[in-house]
Amino acid sequence: MAVCEIRHLTKDFGPNRVLRGVDLDLVAGAVTVLMGANGAGKSTLVKVLSGIHAAGGGTVTLDGAPFAPQSPSAAMRAGIATVHQSIDDGVIPDLDVASNLMLDRMAEPGAALWLRGRRMRAEARAIADTMQLDLDVSRPVRDLTLAERQLIAIARAMTREPKVLILDEPTSSLSAREAERLFALIDRVRDQGVAILYISHRMSDIRRIADRIVAMRDGVITGTFTEKPLDTEGAVTAMLGVSMTDLDLEPATPGAPVLTATGLRLAPDAAPFDLTLAKGEVVAVVGLVGSGKSRLASVLYGLERPDAGEIVLNDTPYAPESTAEAIRSGVFLCARDRASNGVVPDFDITRNLTLPFTARHSTGWMLRRRSELAATRDMIDRLGIVCQGPRDAILSLSGGNQQKVMVGRWLSQVSEVLILDEPFQGVDIRARRDIGAHIRETAPERATLVLVAELDEAVEIADRILVLHDFTIVADYRNEGLDLGAVLAAVSGRPAPEAAEGTHTV
Repeated sequence: MAVCEIRHLTKDFGPNRVLRGVDLDLVAGAVTVLMGANGAGKSTLVKVLSGIHAAGGGTVTLDGAPFAPQSPSAAMRAGIATVHQSIDDGVIPDLDVASNLMLDRMAEPGAALWLRGRRMRAEARAIADTMQLDLDVSRPVRDLTLAERQLIAIARAMTREPKVLILDEPTSSLSAREAERLFALIDRVRDQGVAILYISHRMSDIRRIADRIVAMRDGVITGTFTEKPLDTEGAVTAMLGVSMTDLDLEPATPGAPVLTATGLRLAPDAAPFDLTLAKGEVVAVVGLVGSGKSRLASVLYGLERPDAGEIVLNDTPYAPESTAEAIRSGVFLCARDRASNGVVPDFDITRNLTLPFTARHSTGWMLRRRSELAATRDMIDRLGIVCQGPRDAILSLSGGNQQKVMVGRWLSQVSEVLILDEPFQGVDIRARRDIGAHIRETAPERATLVLVAELDEAVEIADRILVLHDFTIVADYRNEGLDLGAVLAAVSGRPAPEAAEGTHTV
């Protein structure tokens, strides 16, 4: 049964029509996954449902009654609860768990007279128990992991007894283990009969959680998929307007070795391994969170020293004492988590893109602004960064376009080895394809190492796929006729399954 029915919904911002007649049903006791590229209209649709924006036209009904909230609080009272991608919008880090869970009750008239210390903690524990959250309610939220903050935000939303729960990219910064805790909570919410609208680009999320998939492109719904097993490829095609089969990759023939590591040990008790990165080759490293991917990147970039082993770069011993030395040697790292390790909020696109290479755009002490702008315009064109121009504020861009700037920063200069740590984190599939295409186009110039969380991402970009487990390389595959079962077994540390008829290969 459809709890929320959306018909012919439109929304304009000046001359720009963002929603062009959206038709969508949200079904009780089901997870509807909404897929759409940046600019498809997903965020605007959520803001209309959440009472942040008023609809321009069309109708929305909630439990059969007209629904047109004038504010977020009105939407919440009517039964729409939203947990936004920025988790600090859903929790207050300086308060404890109990206070966060009871925030809405504390705002009720007269609450201060009865909702005091011990009683508030008891009620908060009851809420946590109902949602099967094993958390100390007296603990400050700032001390919790991102996953635990997400769980609290959802539990808080459930105290409002919503008819519809909207989750916007809830796993974008979570490990696979943390995401599974979140999925277990979502399963319980679904079993309570709540209609869930789940916005995600991660195929592993979608395969795990979706009852229905809805694809959105250019402000309209372009496909609805309800038949099991769900057609994820069809959903991506409906979302992008291009078939996934159009993106088949032919592995490149590697050139001469650029970087060679011998007996490399990333942790005291880890097994040593050898690693060769060749010119013209894109090598992806996959592994669970904690497998050592970021440690490997840090060692190669001079942030940390290995426990043992030797590294040679272009026939010369390589043991950088700093990141500056690594950059001078031609080893670049695009770090994961653009918000804390990449984007400078107060800088425009140009300054963000050219930041590590200011000296290369200078004559003596004079910065050549024209040179910076030329490099930025070139990268805007190459990566398809959607903006008004190179002087736009970086925060005016969508998340996917900010990520393109971060990747473009390191692609704008010639390198010997380019290391990309989770370059697709938090971006939609279209942006992922744009970034991946340019990485491969420029790969003949260097050796490229890409660290990814999703096997799908590795298959789309790599000539060779390495599996890292317990800080050592346990498998090495050429990306051709790949047995995904064997790769996944290696990722989890299990013996590879015996080949059988119907084995999933790509």
